[in-house]
Amino acid sequence: MKKLILAIGLLILCSPLVSTAQDENVQPPMGLDQLSAYSIYYENYKNEEYEGAIRYGRWIYKAMPKKLKGYSRFDLERNLNRLITAYSEVAMQKQDPSERSAYLDTAQVIFEKVYNEFGEDEIDMFEWKFKEARFLQENSDFIDDAMTRAYGIYLDLFEQDPEKFTQSGDGYYVQVTLQHLVNEEQKDKALDMIEKAEPHAPNDKLLAFFDTIRNKLFDSPKERIAFLESQLEQNPDSTAILQDLADLYDQQGQMDKVREIRNKLYEVNPNFENTRALADYAINNANYDEAIRYLKEALDKTDDQTEKARVALDISDAYLNKENLQQARSFARQAMNLDSSSGQPYMQMASIYSQAVSQCTGGRKMDRKDKVVYWLVLDYLDRARQTDSSLSSQVQNQYQSYQPVTPTTEEKFMWDPNPLEEGQEIEVGGNLHSCYEWIGETTTVR
Repeated sequence: MKKLILAIGLLILCSPLVSTAQDENVQPPMGLDQLSAYSIYYENYKNEEYEGAIRYGRWIYKAMPKKLKGYSRFDLERNLNRLITAYSEVAMQKQDPSERSAYLDTAQVIFEKVYNEFGEDEIDMFEWKFKEARFLQENSDFIDDAMTRAYGIYLDLFEQDPEKFTQSGDGYYVQVTLQHLVNEEQKDKALDMIEKAEPHAPNDKLLAFFDTIRNKLFDSPKERIAFLESQLEQNPDSTAILQDLADLYDQQGQMDKVREIRNKLYEVNPNFENTRALADYAINNANYDEAIRYLKEALDKTDDQTEKARVALDISDAYLNKENLQQARSFARQAMNLDSSSGQPYMQMASIYSQAVSQCTGGRKMDRKDKVVYWLVLDYLDRARQTDSSLSSQVQNQYQSYQPVTPTTEEKFMWDPNPLEEGQEIEVGGNLHSCYEWIGETTTVR
């Protein structure tokens, strides 16, 4: 049997390598029945012996049989795909340009036969067109006008399904197509592609690429703003355009415009990011009541515990700026519970209790009982450093501010009714002054 197959193979070698003629009555080589020829073809293909696969399989693309007698699993579409691969692989092995071109021409003929033979309800036409464009791109050195044709197909596919095309190849194909438009100085088409593709970008790298291209297309930020404003008139609810405008207005210092756009983003989509952005704007403008309102709203719009901790800490900071120390402490404690690995909430607690002393003493002179509160401040600074060693330098700087104002040796000795001993616990609350009643914690004499 092996000798028979070898003999058949040698005879087939004498037949033309490539033929683009269409003949529905064509039969497998050397009188083989279709199933035998298919078996030899597939075995060669599977073993990457592509020339052998072509010898025994070329009849498939000529005859285009939808079924194969004796083999119910035959799939014409799949085998045409395999033949394109076989012809492409053999072409790359040929040194003679005419031979290489002949194989590549046949691969192109197979693409056309697929489009003529199958309807869109039978095959994924998007994937076939995509495969053809990649084929042209990969063989552009050997096929005339290949890249122009490939880019034409890519643009058609993008218009058909912007999301699918943008995410193909992890964003590679939309990048090369967009770069082609830029090279051809088709500015409007390039900007339109970015606008349609940006919402579907599969990664930050592609978003950064879009930003780079956009910057290259405009001579100045003002020109880009003017373009985006015109786009916004046509698409007033486009979050991508609104976000870009907000960033550009911010860069140009047009803060009234920033606020206007941030409000519009919030109206269109009041998600965590847009709510947080309004809060940040309010913080930057020292509008703490508004900041607290948006931050509390944002707190309920994320499930990320670390992000929630950051928001809680910002709420605490806003209350601290309003000198509402009890609320500031409440949200600092919430931040501790949300993110046990962060030392910042403990730093915040130290700041809150430090401000408590300033608030409590008011216009009067600080006495030894006020100074006890600073031991509690130091306790929280210690906990911040223990929780996050990266805060050591910051803690040390604050230590140098607070440690000198803790009770002196003399003040501890003169404590009423008994001297204070190092290591002794002492309450920080109304027992010191009534204004500390809300604190209700203990500290250790140092």
